[in-house]
Amino acid sequence: MSEPITQPTPEPAPLEPAPTVVPPEPVPTVVPREPVPGVVPPQVAHGEVPADPGAALFGENVPEPVEFPEEVPEPPPSPDSYEVPVSTYRLQLTPDFGFDKVAELAPYLRDLGVSHVYLSPILQAVPESRHGYDVIDHSRVREEFGGIEGLRAMSATLAQHGIGIVVDIVPNHMTVPVPESDNAQLWSVLAEGQKSRYASWFDIDWAGGDGKVNMPVLGDSGEAVVDGDVLRYHDHVFPLPDTNYRLVDWRRGPGYRRFFDVSSLIGLRVEDPEVFDATHAVILSLVREGVIQGLRVDHPDGLAEPRGYLSRLRAASGVWTVAEKILIGSERLPADWECDGTTGYEVLNRITGLFVDPAGKEPLVELFTLQTGMPAGYAAVVRESKAEVLSLFFDAEIDRLHAVVGSDRRTLVELLAAMPVYRAYAVPGEPVPEISAQIVEEAGQVAAGRLPEGAPVAEVVQRVLAGPAEAVVRFQQTCGPVMAKGVEDTALYRWYPLSCLNEVGGEPDRFGEPIEEFHAFCRRMSPGTMTTLSTHDTKRSEDVRARLAVLSELPQEWAAAVGEWSSKVSFDPALDYLAWQNLMASWPIGPDRFFDYLFKAAREAKTSISWAAPDPAYERGIRDFVTRAVEECGASIKEFAARIEPYARSNSLGQKLVQLMLPGVPDLYWGNEITDFSLVDPDNRRPVDFPLRRRMLSAAQAHASQAHPEQAHPSPATEGLSWDEAKLAITSRALDLRRRLDPAAPYVPIEAGEHAVAFARGERAVAVATRLPVGLERRGGWGSSTLTLPHGTWRDLLSGAEHTGRIPLAHLLSVHPVALLERD
Repeated sequence: MSEPITQPTPEPAPLEPAPTVVPPEPVPTVVPREPVPGVVPPQVAHGEVPADPGAALFGENVPEPVEFPEEVPEPPPSPDSYEVPVSTYRLQLTPDFGFDKVAELAPYLRDLGVSHVYLSPILQAVPESRHGYDVIDHSRVREEFGGIEGLRAMSATLAQHGIGIVVDIVPNHMTVPVPESDNAQLWSVLAEGQKSRYASWFDIDWAGGDGKVNMPVLGDSGEAVVDGDVLRYHDHVFPLPDTNYRLVDWRRGPGYRRFFDVSSLIGLRVEDPEVFDATHAVILSLVREGVIQGLRVDHPDGLAEPRGYLSRLRAASGVWTVAEKILIGSERLPADWECDGTTGYEVLNRITGLFVDPAGKEPLVELFTLQTGMPAGYAAVVRESKAEVLSLFFDAEIDRLHAVVGSDRRTLVELLAAMPVYRAYAVPGEPVPEISAQIVEEAGQVAAGRLPEGAPVAEVVQRVLAGPAEAVVRFQQTCGPVMAKGVEDTALYRWYPLSCLNEVGGEPDRFGEPIEEFHAFCRRMSPGTMTTLSTHDTKRSEDVRARLAVLSELPQEWAAAVGEWSSKVSFDPALDYLAWQNLMASWPIGPDRFFDYLFKAAREAKTSISWAAPDPAYERGIRDFVTRAVEECGASIKEFAARIEPYARSNSLGQKLVQLMLPGVPDLYWGNEITDFSLVDPDNRRPVDFPLRRRMLSAAQAHASQAHPEQAHPSPATEGLSWDEAKLAITSRALDLRRRLDPAAPYVPIEAGEHAVAFARGERAVAVATRLPVGLERRGGWGSSTLTLPHGTWRDLLSGAEHTGRIPLAHLLSVHPVALLERD
């Protein structure tokens, strides 16, 4: 999703126990040389026996749970004074790309025009983690990145270049690591149960487990063995005695709320003020210190009460904050959330729609059904997918929900399957908002059509909207995972007539975005919301989508190409057509990279294999298909990609300019200032060639300064640039202009006809982008089409040309398919 890890980590088959069991090394707790203000550092050094009376129960090889401050100091005085970024640049921190590497990029990011870096999570995660959402210790900045000292040094370097820091925070969950002793708070709960001082941290179903928490780790081989004061099962480690937990099959749901269906991520209860304070102490201290200037909140829909959490966070931090909230269709961010907006998926999907031709829907859906045998209607696939994941993955969640809602279990399941959004925001003890009631009641009507006559639908709807507090909250916390797993991670891999529409929060049966609707949407946008085109969670990068959008204008040509390739190589009808789309759109791509993508896609689709049900023979079939597809069809695929490149390039540059100039805070995902043809994670977390980008930007700026030495903001000569060079020029020019643009400058639509989208931002800037370039070419070009600029003389920051008044589009867009104008 919505979530930073929308795909579950596959549960590995347990390893066979080693012949000789070696006790684990003590887990060191690293104390920063300069403790973060307001944070009491842990006092247990490497190898030291904890002084806690419960140490004998824990076992001397387990770290003592760290001490957190009892109270978070007072926040900054006024939220009215916080700084809103001009733009952000998302960087994926990894053990081999830490704070020192970010600091090295400071001159480049400054020259690119970025105002803030936007970092993936910085608190201590599993040491080998490549994403950082599997936090194990909230009291430490991650060692592998450079720790607190490295963070401060990076911050100082960035500040010297005028760049601030936005950080991704993870309030919803921690990880259940292997060994489990690496999470000190969880270990305490496993050892002491509900008597643990950390029992309030985790959302555990003690009642449903008869006083024990179910830990799903058991595989098909091996037995748990006692080893001194711990219980071992392969690499898993648990405290003895086992009075507070129960080891169960890894396929079973756990005895705690988890992230989606990922049992290795355990839900936190940040609604508890003590838990909030402890898990946010370091981050808030870094805000007060001036190291962090903004926050991105991961997966707020998983929380018991997102509104209350965001209110508390804003009061404690007083900084710019956006929430990773997935909005579907016309859904809007709740008006009472104290944040500046979302992370931008709804903007991404609107922009993509601008470059998709609605006329392509019928032939592409027909081609899809012919190739795959799937139904022509998306809704039926969503319904089937959600029902399937509810049956496969969510028995534990439904049991827990059913225990508090009561009534008929099947009715509850059908209501969850019918929910059209991630969550309806009802708060126990408050009147139910009209929109929340409408959403759940309409879902109830859909559910009633699938249930026997007399099913207690109205009763269940009433109880999840206004019944017992836990029933209201638990229902909402279950809706999001069902949507994410049923739609994002299943239906979107099954129904894909045009897969650029298959994005987080997207509606793949909605082809195209009418310009009038797009303008209306943009006029409502908040100046503080984030906008994006690519993220660590998108199913494919923006340039892959730009290529795929061209297919909506060339359905016959595309059908012919797919027919040719399919006649040579085929494997599974449910998978092949997805493969051809993404192989072409990500070309050039090697067989290993593409196999990894297709293997994941097959597991997500769950039509032949899944994360829980592997099939080695099928997996070998995927490998063979990929190898043959690249070898036997590669030349033809390359030729097709080259044939559509002028149109894909137009889409790529157009969507980039639109995103960068809309209201809001534009975010660039690392590397996407030039072309990037990445697929879903982990493909989109591959290292970025920053030396190449630095050289390109330096060369462009040096050339511009030589050509226009008299101008404070010289325009590069951009005629004849490559796709990469043109995208970089648009990005740097737009970001530079954003620094001079009032963030509150109104969005003013400009009439530009069917094949262009144009708008002004106040009286300072105008953006114009070509859309549906194939259709434009077929009609013979721009002809006599014109665009009327607002009063004044306007300079194109890409071509350097000056324009005024009514101007032919053929002239305005003679060099590039886009124009970025600033009033002189």
